[in-house]
Amino acid sequence: MSGDKTAERARINGETAKIAWQELQRFFARGNAVAVSHRLDLVEVAYQMSADNKEQIEEWMEAGQLVHISDAQASEWYDANALVWAVVVRPWVLVQPVLNNQEQ
Repeated sequence: MSGDKTAERARINGETAKIAWQELQRFFARGNAVAVSHRLDLVEVAYQMSADNKEQIEEWMEAGQLVHISDAQASEWYDANALVWAVVVRPWVLVQPVLNNQEQ
């Protein structure tokens, strides 16, 4: 992996944060919130999106591992006061639910 790719991944990793889903409602309302499967690395997804790797993004979307958040899912997370990992890749906010130890 080149130094530039390593540095970019490190930058993205530094921009991730745990945040309550309730704090992200404005992004969801605009259609800018995207769910990342817990089977994927959030930083890698953000990196591939920032690199505009359309083929990889489409593959994840077709596999259901990268999806726009449904109203039902958003409501479930809101009611549960869910905590998510989030990172911004403009205009998107990528979110991945924080799993407890039993789910990992």
